[in-house]
Amino acid sequence: MKNGIAPCGLQYAVRQGGRSVAWCALSIGCGTRDEAGFPAGIAHFVEHTLFRGTRRKSASVINGYLDKLGGELNAYTTKEEIVLHATVLKEDLSKAVRLLFELATEATFPEREIQTERGVILDEIISYKDNPAEDVYDRFETLLFEGTPLSTPILGTTASVKKITPDMLRRFVSRHFIPSRMALTVVADIPEDQLERQVLKLVAGEGALSSASLSCPIRQNAPEGALSVTPFTQVIDKHHHEVNAVIGGYAPSLYEMPDRLVAAMLANILGGPASNSLLNAELRERRGWVYGIECTYTQYADTGIVAISFGCDRPNLEKCQAAIGKVLTRLQEVPLTETRLRAYRKQLLAQLAVSSESGEAQCLSMGKSLLAWGRIMSPQETRSILEAITPAQLQAMARRLFAPSCLSSLVYL
Repeated sequence: MKNGIAPCGLQYAVRQGGRSVAWCALSIGCGTRDEAGFPAGIAHFVEHTLFRGTRRKSASVINGYLDKLGGELNAYTTKEEIVLHATVLKEDLSKAVRLLFELATEATFPEREIQTERGVILDEIISYKDNPAEDVYDRFETLLFEGTPLSTPILGTTASVKKITPDMLRRFVSRHFIPSRMALTVVADIPEDQLERQVLKLVAGEGALSSASLSCPIRQNAPEGALSVTPFTQVIDKHHHEVNAVIGGYAPSLYEMPDRLVAAMLANILGGPASNSLLNAELRERRGWVYGIECTYTQYADTGIVAISFGCDRPNLEKCQAAIGKVLTRLQEVPLTETRLRAYRKQLLAQLAVSSESGEAQCLSMGKSLLAWGRIMSPQETRSILEAITPAQLQAMARRLFAPSCLSSLVYL
């Protein structure tokens, strides 16, 4: 893998991989938390409307540009990123990269197209609210981060989305879509030296990038201030046939090493994708009280969130909460044996290896790493840290994350 910084300030990384298919992504270091001075949801609105026309292409041309080549074009928004990405045959890689740059630097946000996309986003908000499993997590995160930029829902609200104008979209892009906040990542079956030269040539050919301001770098890892650890417990009657609940709290940030990998391993042990994760084994496989239960760990620049999410029938809610409490207490009071830890470590390393076989996953992960650290941690570095984690570290992390004084909960009945 090769990575560096282009003369315009844009970071890049290239990796040889795949066969006939190539993946590319343009990650921009701004998201929902960067919406100060704008209506909530504008970052997500921007992501949608970049595709609605540029100085050179109409919306219909953009939508069919890679389709005609058998490729795919997509995008997503998080609290801290907007990411445009494409999958194409490797001989069409240059076309895909140029299109990503064009969308990011030449979008025109025409009024008529904006109105069309506004309707799409408003419908997305409604459909999201109709999915209680997703809505309860979104509300939980809003409550946990109340009073900070991280509390804003990614989609915004119906009222805020209706306020967004084309001029606001242009100002948001002008403020945040600059080379020093961008990372281009590529995975393709092309020798890395050749791939690097190709990428640098493409970047140099983008006049909008070379002439852009470099005065606003990506946010640094300095905390924005301590979050108030005030646990809450809320129960909201939604009159649903199923109960949806979230239990969780603050967790290590992107920049807390090795704590963030200790927390990631603990979350995987508790409620990872495998059927033998502790909560899944107890509540689904053994008791049959839930269809699914998971423990997720999300990292941000200055904090993180760990959350246990599940759905169950109303009569099983208290039993599920009690069972979860027992599992969490056991992790805090009794350290794992070395034998069990070795098994969990091998499982996580295998999951990471399987995930890394996806060219798209590699491409997106590389972009996130460049924006966060300016470098990409090698699989060997990650493995070395994971192999050094001890039962005592996991026990200490369980006490930090799941002490009753730190836990909040939200239940939709």
